[in-house]
Amino acid sequence: MNIRDGKWWIGGLVAFVLACGTTVNTQTAQKPLLSDAVFKNVQLLKGIPVGEFMDTMGFFSASIGSNCVHCHVDDSLTHWEKFAEDVPRKQTARRMIRMVDAINKANFGGQKVLTCYSCHRGDLRPEAVPSLLVQYSLPVEDPNRVEIVRDAPPGPSANAILDRYIEAIGGSQRVASLRSFVGRGTYQAFDTYDQKVPFEIFANAPSKRATVVHTQNGDSVSTFDGQSGWTAGVDKPITLLPLNTGGELDGAKFDAELALPARIKQSLNNWRVGFPPTTIDDKEMQVVQGTGAGGTRMKLYFDRETGLLNRVVRYTNTVVGTVPTQIDYSDYRDVSGVKLPFKWTVTWTTGQSMIELTDVQPNPTIDPKRFAQPAPAVVKRAVRSQ
Repeated sequence: MNIRDGKWWIGGLVAFVLACGTTVNTQTAQKPLLSDAVFKNVQLLKGIPVGEFMDTMGFFSASIGSNCVHCHVDDSLTHWEKFAEDVPRKQTARRMIRMVDAINKANFGGQKVLTCYSCHRGDLRPEAVPSLLVQYSLPVEDPNRVEIVRDAPPGPSANAILDRYIEAIGGSQRVASLRSFVGRGTYQAFDTYDQKVPFEIFANAPSKRATVVHTQNGDSVSTFDGQSGWTAGVDKPITLLPLNTGGELDGAKFDAELALPARIKQSLNNWRVGFPPTTIDDKEMQVVQGTGAGGTRMKLYFDRETGLLNRVVRYTNTVVGTVPTQIDYSDYRDVSGVKLPFKWTVTWTTGQSMIELTDVQPNPTIDPKRFAQPAPAVVKRAVRSQ
């Protein structure tokens, strides 16, 4: 079963959600909930936040191109406790973790230079024989892999690129005058059986954002109040999870800043340029990079012709390697004189979601409680149409 098989994920995730919703305790305190306090039989990945633990599982999936039951038993998708069972592949995974860790300590000062992906690269077994097809074919450029180089051609500064973006979406005065909005539309992902379901987004300056996805299994809510964030998701192992790790919190804060981007320059630190030329969908991009307060590195891709933001990629550190999350923005439309993206696609190591707005109300009064800690998600058994 391959991780790219969306139909498997859709069917299996329902059982996983129902199991999690009935057996895992809710975490409401603003302190990290650690992996070994939630999951049973954790031997090597102890003492890390649940969010980082799940990102680590995603890193394994992306590295070997497979899904949960490759390492866990099939019954784990209907019986939560089965995830804890030891099977030969889990034991092999532990040996691989120790091996990679030892290589990095012996050769790279403990830095995560070698990872699972270094050898597997999306396959169950590392390739031992060189591929002549790969060697003599034109490489497929991945714009996410471009990095700052010393001999990059001179170009505009980060400030100039960000200023042009603000002008492209309406100018600083109009952007500053948009202080809030409420948007409604649809959400589509594996956790909705790949079907479109109602979606809502609430944004308020400065740095407040909330989203609600009305899935067949119940509502999934994410909030950020300017300082703290939470996820109450029916597809999560915890029905209410504070965002404690640097990557999670930095991502939630930057998403809130981008919703109303008047303060985009202040949203990240250490802005840098110097990336080589790259394209997305045959469009030339200008790339800038910044870091969040928690140290999360983020790259922003702006369309060279229009100045509009096309993509954001953030890189979250885990105990086994760096996990990317990619958000693509498109279909910019005028909202009270400001161009906002009405479509965005979020891609990460264990899934992809597509959001399309159909209506946006500018400058409404939004109850501050909308951005506060939400109630734990309530998981219900989905009723599927035939």
